Amino acid sequence: MTLEDMGSRLLYRDGLMLIIDKPAGLAVHKGPKGGASLEDYFDALRFGLPRMPALAHRLDKETSGCLVLGRHRKALADLNLLFRHGKVAKTYWAVVEGGPPEPEGRIDMPLGRLDDKIGWWMKHDPNGLPSQSTWKVMGRADGMTWLALEPLTGRTHQLRVHCAESGFPVLGDNIYGTAPRTGGARLHLLAREIVVPLYKNKPPIKVTAPVPEHMKERLRACGWSEDMDSGVSPPLGLSRPPRGDSRDSAPQSKRQ
Repeated sequence: MTLEDMGSRLLYRDGLMLIIDKPAGLAVHKGPKGGASLEDYFDALRFGLPRMPALAHRLDKETSGCLVLGRHRKALADLNLLFRHGKVAKTYWAVVEGGPPEPEGRIDMPLGRLDDKIGWWMKHDPNGLPSQSTWKVMGRADGMTWLALEPLTGRTHQLRVHCAESGFPVLGDNIYGTAPRTGGARLHLLAREIVVPLYKNKPPIKVTAPVPEHMKERLRACGWSEDMDSGVSPPLGLSRPPRGDSRDSAPQSKRQ
């Protein structure tokens, strides 16, 4: 991915934060084995500020969609607090294998580390950290279901484990689901929408990510159409704002 490609994925920008449409397959930070990561592009996302932006939260490598970056230390600290205290609303879209029979529901399932030696893999652990998610059926097709998921807590791999343990793993999940370790379908999990109440005297900032190409075929089968994305704002791009633009000092109208 080039710097221009990353610039085309900028969904929101103001003086305190950026929201990126993270592509599937790109880790947010470098792992112990190295390789490409989102951090490789941070310098190009400074937009004239002295410091590079930094992650306010994380997404799995194979999850696409809304990812928030803080643009300086104070902004990052404020964003970290919002995420830590559950003030940021997050909605994910997933295509799952099978699916729940009910139209909506809640999963209350504590999670713990699967093995201290295997990275961040998680499991259902009655003695683990409290973890809750809600789900709502958006559409169905033969053998699969389109779900809108909201994590009420922020555990690693929470939605993937909750879905798998509930009997409807996310399509393409090669850790908790049935997908092969290599060569199978890409993970069908999208961080679709995020709502950030960053400013005390302004409405929360609400941003929606477009559906990635690898999820479109199965979402269409479940009833989604491109018309549903017609209200999603186009990316801002990497270009500098015109003279008089206040993007780097105040929030802009890129809300959905």
